[in-house]
Amino acid sequence: MQPDQEVPPRVRPGPLRWIAYAMGAGLPERHRTWVLYDTTTRTWVWRHVVRTFVQLAVPIALVLLLVPGAFWIRAMAALGGLILGMAFSLAYMTEAVENRVKKAGYAPGSAQAVRDLAGREREALDSERRRAAAAKRAVRYRDRRNR
Repeated sequence: MQPDQEVPPRVRPGPLRWIAYAMGAGLPERHRTWVLYDTTTRTWVWRHVVRTFVQLAVPIALVLLLVPGAFWIRAMAALGGLILGMAFSLAYMTEAVENRVKKAGYAPGSAQAVRDLAGREREALDSERRRAAAAKRAVRYRDRRNR
């Protein structure tokens, strides 16, 4: 995006559209900037985990409700599926997120580039904050020594 271009507003999808998005559906063009935000904000990993739980809720519910047998066996099968599904989802988290961003119309690698830039900016701010705190401590130390 060029500096003279206006940034489109970030429009969050409604609950039903978000559930479809969590299940893997694409969103309309007006949600494009929200998808990039969703996949690059500081909480993007937790958002991915929540989307994964939404995806896994349907098969887990089906196992718990429809599979014959003792409930504890169904519960253990559901737990095993949940653990396996979460492990798979976390292993391919960045690829899944990049695919969501690509569906929204961004170039592949856009989410990682935005997260990297935000990380560098956070590091610069933290470094400046630590530098200022160290300077204040140095002044206090000098004042105490000069008394």
